Amino acid sequence: MHADARKLLWDAQQAAERVARFTAEKTFANYEADDYFRAAVERQFEIIGEAFSKLRQVDPSTASAIAELPRIVAFRNVLVHGYASVDNRLVWGVVEANLPLLRVTLERLLSQA
Repeated sequence: MHADARKLLWDAQQAAERVARFTAEKTFANYEADDYFRAAVERQFEIIGEAFSKLRQVDPSTASAIAELPRIVAFRNVLVHGYASVDNRLVWGVVEANLPLLRVTLERLLSQA
């Protein structure tokens, strides 16, 4: 694994852990009602997507171990560039459906580094 890859994976892992911590014991209604909460969660997803975008450049083989990497980077691009049309249900769906597996994947990759 390229030396920079470990740092990028660590950055993504820290952001994923923050999302998990921020959203613990929260509901979609909480998310939808709180601008600060939404901004915090979206920012962490932006960090994850940016780290993965860079990971593709510095270590393509490690990046290929993350099955949803292209979708995660595309999600980051929507959050950054399409911010006016971000669907709160989509973001919350990612929290519920995709974040747990992403955390496991990051833990596994970092333990191999």
